[in-house]
Amino acid sequence: MSSLETVSALQRRLNTSIPQQTVRGKVAERLKQIGRTAKIAGFRPGKVPHKILDQYYGGQARQEAVGEALQRAFAQEVEALGLKIAGNPEFDLKTGDLDAEVIEYSATFEVYPEVVLGDVAAEAVTRVTFTLSQGDVDSTVETMRKQRATYEAVNRPAQNDDKVMIDFVGKLNGEVFQGGEAKDYPVTVGSGRMLPEFEAAIAGMSVGEEKSFNMTFPEDYHGKDVAGKEVTFTITLKSVEAPVLPAVDAEFAKSVGVADGDVAKLIEEIRSNLSREVERRLKSRNKEAAMDVLVKVCEFDLPRALVGWEMESLMQQTVRDMEQRGMKMNGMQLPPELFRERAEKRVKLGLILNYLVEKHDLGAQADKLRALVEDYAQSFDQPEEVVRWYYADPARLQEIENLVLEENVADWVMANAKVTDQPVTFTELMGN
Repeated sequence: MSSLETVSALQRRLNTSIPQQTVRGKVAERLKQIGRTAKIAGFRPGKVPHKILDQYYGGQARQEAVGEALQRAFAQEVEALGLKIAGNPEFDLKTGDLDAEVIEYSATFEVYPEVVLGDVAAEAVTRVTFTLSQGDVDSTVETMRKQRATYEAVNRPAQNDDKVMIDFVGKLNGEVFQGGEAKDYPVTVGSGRMLPEFEAAIAGMSVGEEKSFNMTFPEDYHGKDVAGKEVTFTITLKSVEAPVLPAVDAEFAKSVGVADGDVAKLIEEIRSNLSREVERRLKSRNKEAAMDVLVKVCEFDLPRALVGWEMESLMQQTVRDMEQRGMKMNGMQLPPELFRERAEKRVKLGLILNYLVEKHDLGAQADKLRALVEDYAQSFDQPEEVVRWYYADPARLQEIENLVLEENVADWVMANAKVTDQPVTFTELMGN
């Protein structure tokens, strides 16, 4: 007889048994398999008698056969009980003799929680909106011009966007602090590379001029010796160069990838690329707002196994990202506990999304899946090749399908919650 115990909200313990007859045949198969390569003095591989093999490898074969039998019997039991298992079971053999006619065991495991959706209709959610204008396109062209600027010396005071050369000395309590002194130091005024007060002091200075001023470093400044403290800087301006922006002509168009130099084509490409990027960012921000609503209105226990796997996955991904940025990790691992909060949110959202997709038929339609793949492909020189690349591998296509499912769920939330539209500026949306 089998019995099922409720250990905690999600943890269950199955007490049951397997008959020896389900194990014996597997033990014989194991021994036969081992015998093909087993090296035992006095016998050639494949010619060792069964009795000798059993003496040497019988214990191993029984353990492996029992392990397989437990997994198989457990899967059948939980299927019969209609249980959905989260993670792997922990087996505990109650019968010490593996040759016993009946081998009793218990299996402790977690089940998936029941997702109970709260009242989405009562929740307020802000949906950001934005309409691309010609001014935004022009602003992007101007940014591209600045990125390709050349510089020439000018005889006037320094101003924003100028490239200047300075000497500076910084003193704390009358002493030069570490990193507080430099000669022939290049600064682009207004670029944000230096602290705002420092760059503001340079603006308006002329070549050969020296200026002293006091400045207080932020409390969170990376240099702990001066963080939150007032220092005195003395700056000497040695040169000023003004940016010279390229004209928007055929040469400029060619320099940014338009082979025939057609400026109209360049402007159209910029508009098209901006439109796609705007659409993606709007979807991303609104999807995040929708997901936050779902996390808020759903309360249920999470399987520890799933959270643990997600913590490990996030940790490994972070280590890989750090290595790709040039950091030498040398096999160092980060504490998975650092990622618990993110892992719990991701697991919870995954369970909610699965529930909503099934309950409200929010699966990824083939046409929407194709449209998203083609949208991504437009960022490449040969989009048709990219489309074929995605459809050639089910795993790659699954990634896009997951995004479609998330978009469908986000649209469902927006259709059911109390939505307020909030227009944002181009700068706010693009994050620059």
